[in-house]
Amino acid sequence: MNMTLTDYIKKRNGVSIGSPKSLRNNLYRSLGSKNFSTFWNYWNPIFGYYLGKFIFKPLKRFLPVALSLLLTFIFCGLIHDAVTTIYRGELSFFFSIWFLIMGLAVLITRILRHNFSRQSWVVRASVNLSIITACLIATIFINRSLMLLF
Repeated sequence: MNMTLTDYIKKRNGVSIGSPKSLRNNLYRSLGSKNFSTFWNYWNPIFGYYLGKFIFKPLKRFLPVALSLLLTFIFCGLIHDAVTTIYRGELSFFFSIWFLIMGLAVLITRILRHNFSRQSWVVRASVNLSIITACLIATIFINRSLMLLF
């Protein structure tokens, strides 16, 4: 069964698309997720729906799931970079690197069976935000290093 965008958003946010509680529910569910992998199930459900339907699912038909996931994260970063490049007028791969690192973090936390479901929402949100921040710091370091090389 193919899920519609409307059904997907209701599943992820607990409310219909356009609901005034949509953003609040999105932030509460994503940040308070039991692990970093689940965070991405809830974060930006509209974008997630299309990435899953048109990138991840087709890729996993002929590639391993882990590689399909990484390529989906990179594709998402490339979309963000395209917008940034158009806006700034100069080529950027900052988001591609950041999303690659976050995709690796998802895979690593899965391997480690990262699960904070028994912790309070504040602890879970802090862990998820810490992982995002660590990935951002790594991206800044890599980006600066690449700028020095090129």
